[in-house]
Amino acid sequence: DVQLQASGGGLVQPGGSLRLSCAASGFIFSNYGLGWARQAQGKGVEWVSSIDAGGTIPMYRGSVEGRFTISRDNAKNTLYLQMNSLKPEDSAVYYCVKGSSRGQGTEVTVFS
Repeated sequence: DVQLQASGGGLVQPGGSLRLSCAASGFIFSNYGLGWARQAQGKGVEWVSSIDAGGTIPMYRGSVEGRFTISRDNAKNTLYLQMNSLKPEDSAVYYCVKGSSRGQGTEVTVFS
């Protein structure tokens, strides 16, 4: 079974940084593009960022481009999301995604 376990969330002030990690198992990690999605309280799930299997082609939604960096370590079966210059509107539960699979999320709260 595909397992995607996100971690690294927490409380941070605006302008702060967090690094999310996603430990993956149950599939050949290096064969698949992966991504991050988020869901703010009371809102739907939105795509945040994706990266190809080789880790060379990142993509971002416009509101996070220049602030977030997606990366992966295929040797460690781990996906990352470095989040800098965080804003209150970034507050959400963040999920690691593979196709239609979404693992357990990690909560990020940006507060003043």
